[in-house]
Amino acid sequence: MEITEVRIKLMEDSEDRLRAFCSITIDHSFVVRDLKIIEGASGPFVAMPSRKLTARCHRCGHKNYLRTTFCNHCGIRLRQGQEVRDEEGNSSKLYADIAHPINQGCRDLIQKAVLDEYKLELERAKQPGYRSRYDEAYTEIPDVRVPESTAPQHSPSVKTESSAKIEPTKIEPNGAMVSPPHSSGPRRPHLLDQSGGGGASFATESRPPSDSGSSNHSPE
Repeated sequence: MEITEVRIKLMEDSEDRLRAFCSITIDHSFVVRDLKIIEGASGPFVAMPSRKLTARCHRCGHKNYLRTTFCNHCGIRLRQGQEVRDEEGNSSKLYADIAHPINQGCRDLIQKAVLDEYKLELERAKQPGYRSRYDEAYTEIPDVRVPESTAPQHSPSVKTESSAKIEPTKIEPNGAMVSPPHSSGPRRPHLLDQSGGGGASFATESRPPSDSGSSNHSPE
């Protein structure tokens, strides 16, 4: 897990120990708001976002915050036993965390990132025209993925010589041998000579006599 962004909202006019509100962004994807920076006896610390616990009125069932004297709905005096108590009978807590880390390593990571940004925010607040980014809208960061392989890929519509299919020579019923088509030129049939005895022989194409001899000698 990585804390990719921290935003601070300073509370300089606060009369209690609250110093600032903050929000954190986890892995550019998840935002947790309303964390608090509180001034403690040994320095500032980070408190997780929380809500105040409630208990129902024994008469009307309306929810009231703990340690409330009268019901906010019917006005009856509330019973003293509505607080959440521990084994010894003492009031244990008034607030419950909404989101919180479940181990010390994660808690230390969040506290360090928040307090480091808190110190920087105090320095920015001294500059003229300072403005907190706490209430600004969050923008989505596009997911850029690197391709697994950068090797060039051949188009499936292009056939190479190695992928060409070699077809055998076909013999027609009339005795003509037809060679398979080639990309270098048109198909050319070869006729079998079936006139004479013995074996079959291939017939050659006849060519017209060359005129080179007659053109070199003048007629007598």
